[in-house]
Amino acid sequence: MRRMNRPNLRAALVCGLALFAGIAHGASITDCTVSVSGVVFGTYTPLAATALLSNGSVNIACTGIKGRNGVTIDLSPGSSGAYMPTRILTSGALRLNYNLYVDAGYSQVWGNGSGGSVEGSVSIRKQSPNATLTIYGAAAALQDPAPGVYSDSVTVSVNY
Repeated sequence: MRRMNRPNLRAALVCGLALFAGIAHGASITDCTVSVSGVVFGTYTPLAATALLSNGSVNIACTGIKGRNGVTIDLSPGSSGAYMPTRILTSGALRLNYNLYVDAGYSQVWGNGSGGSVEGSVSIRKQSPNATLTIYGAAAALQDPAPGVYSDSVTVSVNY
């Protein structure tokens, strides 16, 4: 049976996403440090006609750079174990669908290049050793989740 009258749901539902950073080393960069600002969705309005959008970022600072280096940034699928059709925020056994994107058009799911996802990428060179990439997050529209605090943990891997 579905409850139709939930006036306090809008204020009670908060969504969050924690991101953790890791680094894989290569030959043309000596070292990189990574910091991540997670995507925090805020309050989700049930059955809203549009997705709830929010941004986070991946900040990369490298040293010991020789030449121009392509750096790729991978995001894990989180607790859902898959990139498509969506990742999942959870609150206990409750679920809320969302995904993370490399583009402001929300058309390319950010992952590791598998399962329909794409990697983030940036060029690092001695003259510009730092980079910031935006993580575009969208909690899918037209969901009717129970009130709660929803979260997911996604690992960020920087490969150079």
